[in-house]
Amino acid sequence: MQGVILAHGLWVPGVVMQPLAARLERAGFHCHSFAYAGRARPLEAHAERLARLARQVGPAHFLGHSLGGLVVLEMLQSDAAIGVGRVVLLATPARGCLSGRWLARHTAGRWLLGESEKLWREGRAARWTRSEPLGVIAGTTPFGLGRMIGRLPGPNDGVVCVEETAVEGMTERAVLPVSHSAMLISARVASQVAAFLSDGKFIANSH
Repeated sequence: MQGVILAHGLWVPGVVMQPLAARLERAGFHCHSFAYAGRARPLEAHAERLARLARQVGPAHFLGHSLGGLVVLEMLQSDAAIGVGRVVLLATPARGCLSGRWLARHTAGRWLLGESEKLWREGRAARWTRSEPLGVIAGTTPFGLGRMIGRLPGPNDGVVCVEETAVEGMTERAVLPVSHSAMLISARVASQVAAFLSDGKFIANSH
């Protein structure tokens, strides 16, 4: 299985996944981009659209960055009939995140988060119930939204803390020195993703 469906994060277009997709293509994968308006519609609506794409593509791996990871989790946890190989989440706030809760305290912040507000406050899926391998990548270079609210507690990527990415039942978690957005252009992250999608394990994983 070499097909991969990629879901981007909040406030960005699908094209931001292109550098990572290009590296995965060179590694032998065939990538499909899933674009959605993260703040405009509820999670369930995005998951339904992703499921339609998944049925068109056929059995595939899934890769979600940030909010995109929550969309992937929602679809896979809700529709057991979707064919899936392996799943990788990049900087996904599975347990919600402090920076999202900070934004949600302000009127402008709630507007910016839109329909995704509750997800950033509370997360979506802290437990993986499917049998397919699930890998999580978290970053530790604190550059991003979190700087607006002061220092985030513990290792973080500037938006999401490492511990906020934890999903009970995940196969492995790799923690890398990258920021929330920079992981999309990181060759090291791409190599880790390719390794997990190929073999179900990360390279020299530290966590």
